[in-house]
Amino acid sequence: MIRGHGGNIHELARELGCDPGDIIDMSSNVNPLGPPEGLVDHLREHLDAITSLPQVDAAGIIRSFAAHHGLPEDRILAGNGTTEFIYALPLALQSRRALILGPTYADYGDACAMHDVPAAFLIADENRNFAPDVEAAVRMADNADTVFICNPNNPTGAFIPADDLAGLCRSRPNALFIIDESYLPFVDDGESHTLANRDLPNAIVLNSMSKIFRVPGLRIGFLTGPPPIIDRIGRYALPWSVNALAQAAVAFLMDNPDAQAEFIRGTRETLAAERREFESALSAMPSIQSFPTQTSFILLRLNGGLTAEGVCGRLARRRILIRDCSNFKGLSDRHIRISLKTGGTNRVVLEALHDIIRTGADRVPEKPRP
Repeated sequence: MIRGHGGNIHELARELGCDPGDIIDMSSNVNPLGPPEGLVDHLREHLDAITSLPQVDAAGIIRSFAAHHGLPEDRILAGNGTTEFIYALPLALQSRRALILGPTYADYGDACAMHDVPAAFLIADENRNFAPDVEAAVRMADNADTVFICNPNNPTGAFIPADDLAGLCRSRPNALFIIDESYLPFVDDGESHTLANRDLPNAIVLNSMSKIFRVPGLRIGFLTGPPPIIDRIGRYALPWSVNALAQAAVAFLMDNPDAQAEFIRGTRETLAAERREFESALSAMPSIQSFPTQTSFILLRLNGGLTAEGVCGRLARRRILIRDCSNFKGLSDRHIRISLKTGGTNRVVLEALHDIIRTGADRVPEKPRP
């Protein structure tokens, strides 16, 4: 299990001797506008749900999710976050060899390693802004029975349009494609790019509520796919895996579709404006290169001798936590990821980055780029 995930504000607070609430956490990819209005009050009103067992198979929230997305119930599983599914899939699918499109979320590789499934990586070219090479993926999928794709991708922000992704799935019908759409709600018109409703016989789609609704502590994830594959995966589902408060949250969100659609629309508009301002400010910093993204986070490359460890360390001393991306396969000690907040908070980290560049501390000689 990788130890370098974002969001470890408690460890940093302990090191600095401050309260976790004093940390500006820009390392965890959650919606800065969330949770949606009314959700926390709804959970407070349902706290007594923890005194009883939750619905054993989460059938109620599966019905709500199915109705909300216009999907048959027999194509859906609910779980304790998408992580539960990621680690179960190589075993449930009896995978023999996997292909992972990277640089990407480490848990796909870790899940394969847990079940002794060899995994090959197709690493996107930095010089192409990490845009996935779909044609190369088609070729490499010949040697895999399981393919992991995060779309849009974490940490690069690269996005594959639905038609291209569906074409990839159809081109290799003997492989099973696991498409993690955890960040798709942040994409403009993201609903039209989901593969959940494409009726592909070899596509398994992961859907997370943690990011867009900012409820990572509740651990809410859904998996959709064709019924025969759902039956296979369902044999490895754990009873009571979705806790009572998580089920209450899903009921609230799915039963108020108009409010949630407006919340998502507002999120997209706000983050688009924040991205433009943030990227405009970065353009005046030649030591930092940003990569295109439609998500809530931005991948950056540090040039001029700056290192991820040095920049992250100096920001941490200012109680700002960002993601050191050096432990992503395919990235280096020159890459960091910043998850956007709103307004003044983003400007705080921009000013801090400017100070780090200006002082020139923690620089090391830069190796030639390949």
